[in-house]
Amino acid sequence: MDMNEIKEIFFQECEEQLAELESGLLKLNDGDRDPETVNAVFRAVHSIKGGAGAFGLDDLVSFAHVFETTLDCVRSNRLDPGPEVLKVMLKSADVLADLTNAARDGGSVDEARSRQLIKELEALANGEVPQASAAPAEPVAKPVAAVAPPPVNDEGFQPVAFSFDDFDAAEEPPLMEMPTYEIVFKPKSDLYAKGNEATLLLRDLSRLGEMSILCDMGALPTLDRLSPESAYFFWKISLKTDKGEDAIRTVFEFAEWDCDLEISLVEDEAATQSGEELPMQPVPFDLSILDDEPAVSVGVVEEEEQLASQQQDRDAAVSAAGTASNVLQMAQSAARAPAEKAAPAASAAAQSAAAQQAAASAATPTIRVDLDRVDRLINLVGELVINQAMLSQSVVENDTNGTSSINMGLEELQQLTREIQDSVMAIRAQPVKPVFQRMSRIVREIADMTGKSVRLITEGENTEVDKTVIDKLAEPLTHMIRNAVDHGLETPEKRLAAGKSAEGTVRLTAKHRSGRIVIELADDGAGINREKVRQKAIDNDLIAADANLSDEEIDNLIFHAGFSTADKISDISGRGVGMDVVKRSIQALGGRINISSKPGHGSVFTMSLPLTLAVLDGMVVTVANQTLVVPLTAIVETLQPEAAAIHSFGSNQRLISIRNSFCPLVDVGRILNFRAIQANPVEGVALLVESEGGGQRALMVDAIQGQRQVVIKSLEANYTHVPGIAAATILGDGRVALILDVDAIVAASRGHSLKPEMSLAAVG
Repeated sequence: MDMNEIKEIFFQECEEQLAELESGLLKLNDGDRDPETVNAVFRAVHSIKGGAGAFGLDDLVSFAHVFETTLDCVRSNRLDPGPEVLKVMLKSADVLADLTNAARDGGSVDEARSRQLIKELEALANGEVPQASAAPAEPVAKPVAAVAPPPVNDEGFQPVAFSFDDFDAAEEPPLMEMPTYEIVFKPKSDLYAKGNEATLLLRDLSRLGEMSILCDMGALPTLDRLSPESAYFFWKISLKTDKGEDAIRTVFEFAEWDCDLEISLVEDEAATQSGEELPMQPVPFDLSILDDEPAVSVGVVEEEEQLASQQQDRDAAVSAAGTASNVLQMAQSAARAPAEKAAPAASAAAQSAAAQQAAASAATPTIRVDLDRVDRLINLVGELVINQAMLSQSVVENDTNGTSSINMGLEELQQLTREIQDSVMAIRAQPVKPVFQRMSRIVREIADMTGKSVRLITEGENTEVDKTVIDKLAEPLTHMIRNAVDHGLETPEKRLAAGKSAEGTVRLTAKHRSGRIVIELADDGAGINREKVRQKAIDNDLIAADANLSDEEIDNLIFHAGFSTADKISDISGRGVGMDVVKRSIQALGGRINISSKPGHGSVFTMSLPLTLAVLDGMVVTVANQTLVVPLTAIVETLQPEAAAIHSFGSNQRLISIRNSFCPLVDVGRILNFRAIQANPVEGVALLVESEGGGQRALMVDAIQGQRQVVIKSLEANYTHVPGIAAATILGDGRVALILDVDAIVAASRGHSLKPEMSLAAVG
């Protein structure tokens, strides 16, 4: 492994440390004061600084050093992490991320901003807390009323409070002495050159237990021979701790190459001193050892032989038992003798339990794999699925009895292929947490630029989705966050006038629903001003002045390219290139987006995306001699329509009665222009589907071929976008089948007809 590969691993670890830093600071900002959270934040910055020093990234080391010093003040309770302090630290985390990206990609950062934050961090480390976060004056303590003495009865008796707790405490066994480690720490000059400080390492070491330090200055030369870049001091440390040697070495994790470190465990001196008497304790003792024929067990005899030089007469036994120390030893030996045979088994069981506990507490091992290798594996699995389907269909066509051993083997192959596909897809599944954490910075920057007070709340951060989807989520979410803060939320003054809190709230939520991932972005702002949107659309010639539009249609006007309701162009908005990018990005992922807005209460943007872009379970159907695939997650049930259940509505609308309720009947072939007239519903099959926008529709098809797992092939990437069609796939017989976009078909059934020039009949 060359240096470039090691450096790339460092930057990958930096991404993880930056995510940990962001997460910890947000927890502190929410009021979490767990010391482990503070330590995690400190370790993240310390790890980045240590690795950056090894690669000579001076700018990154310098900024991380100042940041680390300030965090150390928080960790040592010398600085209270109030709102203003955390505001500076969150900005510092953003700059630290920028410096890391610049070091990796060769870019540049805003040096003025970095210098300003360094000054603010140094001021915090020096105790100069911003005024807004200064602790309020302590209230004057109220005088405490004197406690009246207990009453005295007629005989002059006065009850006295008495506690028996001290007796219980006195009976507690003495605590075990903690192990003592002798440590010799000799820094090299490279340690200081990389931005590390010996005093910080010693401070971290002191948190492990009771420590005493001796600094050896014997190597310090005279002033004329002193080199400022050399290291002359070393330390001899005595540390009492129960954390173990691994915890000690962890403190020096990023300095072990730049110092000489010796760690040795000091044996317990009390255990090695044989002549010192133990403290006197009441112990059970059998007086029969003083009789002429002592009834002493084998274990006691062996103990006495060691203590009294194999003297077996009674006087020697009494002499050996003359001190409390020997009495205690003999009593303990007698108690151990009956269980002598069980001791090896108990010891083995204890070792086994300890090994299991250590294995359970160990971190799950992981490996880093290039994404290209995973993509190739997924492509091969996709081809395996297609070939398995082709093989199955060939066997079915040539074997009519359906009971041959070949069919049984194919069923096992199909199950095995499905398990392989699920396992491979699980490798690519990742939580949306990194993308959500990135939005926190966007919110802070836009809030500062607009002068608004905004709080971002995230839920469902551990919801997993395919990495391809995650990579393409950042851009639409960024535009939606900017739109919510800039357009959705009001200024603090307007919010207070409307009876709201001065701080606006943006809520970002992810959850699984019906085999898809649903991401909601909600704000508690003013909602969409539909009159303003409508007038802007008229001015831009998007709609006619007398157009009769529903609230939903007006809301969707904001997705038009070049549409913006901003009064002036700024660095944030006004050019109309935000929400149209959102819609195109979501559609490219095979998803859809809906808007729900209530004036005065805010808006909710709902994105529904597939969990993966590789495979799906679908129902293969036939429509006008064309083969289509309907996603199985959208189908509620299938049914065979009866003539009595079909009802006409209007000129060309039909309803189907399902369990005393009416549902619109949609002819898929007519919507896609496969046929000019509507087919007879009684001769086909109805698929009851539920769209993301709400409501149910019965999609009418000619026949159902079966249920299959298909590999998704992008139609837009290989041909062009076709309304009503989400993607394509290859069937077992080699034919290409189109995957239906259920929501687009449902929308078309509501009156939004597909454009003739883009219908399937027009394109081929």
